[in-house]
Amino acid sequence: MNIGLTGGIATGKSTVARLLTERGAILIDLDGIAREVVQPGQPSLLRIGERFGQAVLNDDGSLNRKKLGSIIFADPAERKALEQILHPAIRAVMKDRMAYHEKETPDQLVVVDVPLLYESQLESYFEQIMVVYVPRDEQLKRLMQRDELTVEEAERRLAAQMDIEDKKRRADIIIDNSGSLAHTERQIERYWREKGLG
Repeated sequence: MNIGLTGGIATGKSTVARLLTERGAILIDLDGIAREVVQPGQPSLLRIGERFGQAVLNDDGSLNRKKLGSIIFADPAERKALEQILHPAIRAVMKDRMAYHEKETPDQLVVVDVPLLYESQLESYFEQIMVVYVPRDEQLKRLMQRDELTVEEAERRLAAQMDIEDKKRRADIIIDNSGSLAHTERQIERYWREKGLG
């Protein structure tokens, strides 16, 4: 069985992913895959260099994430161009890993952590979608603290994603992560039991 795990930036997806893996779920992390496909020597990184210029590369040939981030969060067209380079490569790795686990570990829950699941229209790959939710004002506050951003910078990043309330409406499973860790953990425990996973 597989589920897509999503939410908004700074809603606490990694906390929920950790709680699920601690119970025995297998995690496929698309942020991790996104880092893999832009390692030096990877075709995606070469294409990024060609499209955005050598300024987005460090002296050692690795990706300068901060520089690239400042370009793509300031211009939706640039963000779209980056997505057209990265998404097919990330999706191919995701599908390979999902197929592998379906064959090798069919009885284990496979959790695929997809930050932009709805934005990328990947719903059809998953049996259910779990959304990690916090209200937008809390999301904004956490994002500013976590990434040391101004209100304007944080608002721009939130605007680049589907609104968290829309994601909540579309979810099969909602994990409300606006309270304590214990509160989140109880919801995961209940989900685990209801699914007969442990």
